[in-house]
Amino acid sequence: MMCRMPPELHLSTEEKKQALFERGIELFNRRQFFDCHEVLEEIWTPARGPERLFFVGFYHHQRGNREGAERQLRKGLKKIANYLPHYGGVNTGRLRAQVVRRLETIGRGGRVRRFPRIYFLRTM
Repeated sequence: MMCRMPPELHLSTEEKKQALFERGIELFNRRQFFDCHEVLEEIWTPARGPERLFFVGFYHHQRGNREGAERQLRKGLKKIANYLPHYGGVNTGRLRAQVVRRLETIGRGGRVRRFPRIYFLRTM
């Protein structure tokens, strides 16, 4: 099932990008990692900057692919390192800490029971 945002002709490019970003986070938090990847790919495919932060490691983990999960999560941690402790309104430091703990579990051959969540920073 593909979860793409419907085209909104009245939105600017930045507004469309933000809507996709928020939809991707929503899907990530619902543990729909494949759909999350598909939505976020619409943002990062043409991008070469920080938009390429997110990863598909948990999708591999859900499918029992330990090696693929570890590899993708490690890549994601390397990419996110330059955007700590927050970026684009997201608490990347908190996300990184959650992923590190889950990666340790996966590395020991365990199953992740509680997946990380992505949190927006609170605005003052």
